[in-house]
Amino acid sequence: MTTATTVRAEPVDARPATSTCSGQSDVKSALKFITCGSVDDGKSTLIGRLLVDSRAVLQDHLAGVQRGGETDLALLTDGLSAEREQGITIDVAYRYFATESRKFIIGDAPGHEQYTRNMVTAASSADAAVVLIDATKLDWKNPALELLVQTRRHSLLVNLLRVPSIVFAVNKLDAVEDPTLAFRHISDALAVFAKAAQIPVKATVPVSALKGFNVVDAQPGWCGYEGLSLLELLEQLPATPAERTEAFSFPVQWVEKFSSSSDTSQGRRIFWGRVATGGVQPGQTVTVLPSGQTAVVSQVLNHVREAKSILAGHSAGIVLDREVDVSRGDWLLAADTFELSRELAVTIAWMDDEPLVAGRVYWALHGHRWVKAKVKRIVHKLDINTLAEEAATELPPNAIGHVELTLQEALVTLPYARSRILGSLVLVDTASHRTSAAALVL
Repeated sequence: MTTATTVRAEPVDARPATSTCSGQSDVKSALKFITCGSVDDGKSTLIGRLLVDSRAVLQDHLAGVQRGGETDLALLTDGLSAEREQGITIDVAYRYFATESRKFIIGDAPGHEQYTRNMVTAASSADAAVVLIDATKLDWKNPALELLVQTRRHSLLVNLLRVPSIVFAVNKLDAVEDPTLAFRHISDALAVFAKAAQIPVKATVPVSALKGFNVVDAQPGWCGYEGLSLLELLEQLPATPAERTEAFSFPVQWVEKFSSSSDTSQGRRIFWGRVATGGVQPGQTVTVLPSGQTAVVSQVLNHVREAKSILAGHSAGIVLDREVDVSRGDWLLAADTFELSRELAVTIAWMDDEPLVAGRVYWALHGHRWVKAKVKRIVHKLDINTLAEEAATELPPNAIGHVELTLQEALVTLPYARSRILGSLVLVDTASHRTSAAALVL
């Protein structure tokens, strides 16, 4: 277990914490961010540098990641034996640390194409993404250089998944002959790509994860860059606000029966879960999906069973005024607000080894509810290099495309641009039970 201490950097925002309810940016809550990019770009090393330079690693832990008498920073996150043997990241590894200004949760996402599904899983709940670019892999002397395919793919994916803050970090500039020229050409190429793909980028930072340049402590003037270090920048990024402006929705995760049923003024069960959107309070009328029955909220309990109103992003236990048939996977919704739909147009990030073809049937997971989903039509595939939408009859592994789905049972959804929770589904192969795709409602 690691402990976190403070770093030398001064707090970058001394203002009081702001409320996400008011629509302001929350820069005091813990920031959950991921590192992603191509293979061997230095993602694990970067996280190791953040942990070591922020003094979030104990000495005995450091002693266990020595190779040839030197600390191998990548081993601080590559925890699986297969990762250490192969020198690659396979699964997402999470680490925690804090500075004087903020707490952080870091996800080290794999760069290999075959593990894209793990990267998508991590990005779906992230507040920020640091896309790492290895300067030594690019023709950095060429002003019109081409970015790596996986850099483009991961950038497109984190943007599709509505990760609020995206930062490009150009790594290994200490290993090129002219770091200033390399950073200028690479940052120009990134800017052109981001503009064409409509990816809002917070900053592009030159770093050396191995030597620590611009990771925790800024190196003014290095590569012609005078901005904040990566950590200073992360300290200023906002956490993702809870979706409190939408109507109330609540996926039921667990049903608990009261130990006593003597009180007949309300139902005898508590429905536990996390409020997805809006808020809930006693006296509120709700509709149960899929039954369509309505009831009035009698009690709302927080995670320690105190009676109080609960807003989106927090766990709640809801008691209704009467007995209604509600099971795990059902939804409680604000009455007369949402529309049901069995036809969905979605953007698909295809992650299965077998291509996606029209006519196939998958399990779709929405909240905690499982329904059958049939691929009605593949509308187009996105060309990762040109960003053009191409006609397609199938989606190969790791492709991104626009697909139409027909559901066996109607669901309540919102466009993913409005709600990351109501607008997302996971497709699962009915035979192998492997995660096949992330689907984002258009």
